[in-house]
Amino acid sequence: MYDNLKSLGIQDPDTIESYTLRQEANHDILKIYFKKQKGEFFAKSVKFKYPRQRKTILIDSGTHEYKDVTEINANLKYVVDELDSLTQGAHPPQINPDIKQKILADLRHLEKVVQNKIREIEQDLEKL
Repeated sequence: MYDNLKSLGIQDPDTIESYTLRQEANHDILKIYFKKQKGEFFAKSVKFKYPRQRKTILIDSGTHEYKDVTEINANLKYVVDELDSLTQGAHPPQINPDIKQKILADLRHLEKVVQNKIREIEQDLEKL
């Protein structure tokens, strides 16, 4: 399991905490951060540089116009897939308590509006 990460020299993928991926010129820079070990001031990280794959695509078949584009390296895509499976769900997104309270207040208000509307419709039905 996690063969692509192990091929990078990462022996224990479970120690991975997060990663970043950015593009610099014709390269993608992957930085992997590991969980901070007891007694360490800073968490360790490693950086990998992948060349972007170049592709020529047809823009206009009438004029036979082509354009050079770059895309993520196939090997890097597999590594990122493994990193996603390791890091997603490890830290559930934190919900701002103010937003949570606002949503709850909106929900309570909606309940009151619906109850009042039901009462109004029932009164109209009784008039018939």
